[in-house]
Amino acid sequence: MRTHEKVLARIEADLAAGRWGLGERLPGERALAEQLGVSRPSVREAIRILEAMGIIRTAVGSGPDAGAVIVDRPAAGLGAAVRLHVASGTLPVADVVTTREALETWATGRAAERVARTPDAADDLLAEARRLLDAMSEPALDVEAFVRLDQDFHGELIRLGGNQLVEAILLGLRSAVAGYVLQGAGRLASWRATAERLCAEHATILDAVAAGDADAARDAVSRHILGFSEEAGLVPRPA
Repeated sequence: MRTHEKVLARIEADLAAGRWGLGERLPGERALAEQLGVSRPSVREAIRILEAMGIIRTAVGSGPDAGAVIVDRPAAGLGAAVRLHVASGTLPVADVVTTREALETWATGRAAERVARTPDAADDLLAEARRLLDAMSEPALDVEAFVRLDQDFHGELIRLGGNQLVEAILLGLRSAVAGYVLQGAGRLASWRATAERLCAEHATILDAVAAGDADAARDAVSRHILGFSEEAGLVPRPA
């Protein structure tokens, strides 16, 4: 087992045993080296690898914020890995699209079910999504600003779905999704016309969630994601 794998195994074991929590600081290099029976340079290299993987973050110095801390955002390292695999061609864009469609359709349906159980709280639960939809409707928005708001809008509905792992996976896919959306937007005859249609589709999704209609919400999200991807040539159109 390589040194960074030993450090990772130690983090996993101590988290499982309740000795550490997410966001807590790891022991210093010397202590980890002694506990694992390896050299301090090996521990230092392991920390660099785990930081690149998004498992820990480090801060230099000697103050209270210095040292290595276990990252408390589950998707921190996933986005960069997916983006690199898409760029290299080892992970097809179509696979990212269909994975997103499957998970987000499920999550948005769950969000609608949650609203259906607590109809009196619907306005509060969906207030941020409505604000984002209004912001996206601004005609002067450029593509990059629209995509950021679009992703925040989808993220709100995913969060309401209440599954932290699904949320983490989709958050990790965010940069890869932004990449293919921007790439696809450049192929369109009229981005403005497409943006107006996407806003209308967002409104349909939000109305279905607000009404607590899970089936309509799932159908609207699926058509929304696959429709743009087919229009932009990112996935094949169905026969």
